[in-house]
Amino acid sequence: MLKIFRKKIGIIGFGNMGAAIAARIKGKYRLFVFDKVAAKLAGLTGVCALNSAAEVADKADAVILAVKPQDFEAALIEIKDKTAGKLIISIAAGITTKYIENILGAIRVIRIMPNIGAIAAKSLTYICKGHYALDGDLMFADGLFRSIGSVFVIEENMMDAATAVGGSGPGFWGFLFDQQPREKWEEYKKNYFIPEFIAAAKSVGFDEEKAAAAADSISSASMSAIEALHITPAELSKRVASKGGTTEAGLEVLKNGGSLAQAVQAALRRAKELSQYIK
Repeated sequence: MLKIFRKKIGIIGFGNMGAAIAARIKGKYRLFVFDKVAAKLAGLTGVCALNSAAEVADKADAVILAVKPQDFEAALIEIKDKTAGKLIISIAAGITTKYIENILGAIRVIRIMPNIGAIAAKSLTYICKGHYALDGDLMFADGLFRSIGSVFVIEENMMDAATAVGGSGPGFWGFLFDQQPREKWEEYKKNYFIPEFIAAAKSVGFDEEKAAAAADSISSASMSAIEALHITPAELSKRVASKGGTTEAGLEVLKNGGSLAQAVQAALRRAKELSQYIK
C-alpha cells in the first residue's frame, strides 16, 4: 500500500501551506496541484499544474486538501466521484474526519494541523486518523509531513487543542516577542516563554512531554518563519491571525493583559465554536 502512495500525490489549494508542502516533497513524488487562483501556479517547476480539483483527485493516489475552511465543502463535492481507493489528507482547521466521511463516504482520511513554520521546515504538526484510515495511512502521513518539521500523533478529540497550541502558537509568540528588545529574546524565551507555554499547553490537555515539545517547537518554528520571510514578530502574528479565528481570540486576551495560558484557552474555546458547525 505504501508503495502506491510514493508515486503520485495531489495538492488542492496552493496557498502558503500548500506551497510549503509542495516545495519540500516535489523531488520525492510525482506531484499534481490545483488552485482556483491560477496565478499561484504560474512558473512552477517540478509539479504538474492541473485545471480542477477533480483532475487532481483523479490522478493522485493521496490527495492533500489545503483549501480554506469556507471553501472546503465545495472542494469535497467536486472530488467526491474521484476519491474511491484514495487517501484523503486534510489540513483545514476545524474540519473533522467525520465531516469529510459524511460527504465522501467510507474513505480513508487523515487530519493534519501544521503551522506557519512549514515554510522553513520547522512546522509543529499534529496528525490523527479517521474511522476508515489504516495504521499504514497514518505512518505514510507521518513520514510525509516530517518533510516540513516535527510530527506528533494524537487522538482527534485533541485536535481543537492542537489548533490552539500549534496553529495559534506562532501568533502568540510574535505578539510577545515583538515587545522585547532583540538582545533579550534568548533570555525571555528561557525564563518566560518556554515555561509559560508549557503551562498553557498543559492547561488544555497536553501532558508534560507533549507540552514541552510544543513549547520548543513553537519557539523554533516562529524564529525560523520570521527569518525565512524577513518579517518582524508583529508581522508574523498578523499573518497567523485570521479574522474571527482562534489566534485572534487568543491575541485579544494577551492585548488585555491576560496570561499565555488564558490566551491558549481562549483559542481553544474559539476552535470548538468554529468546529461545532461542521462536525
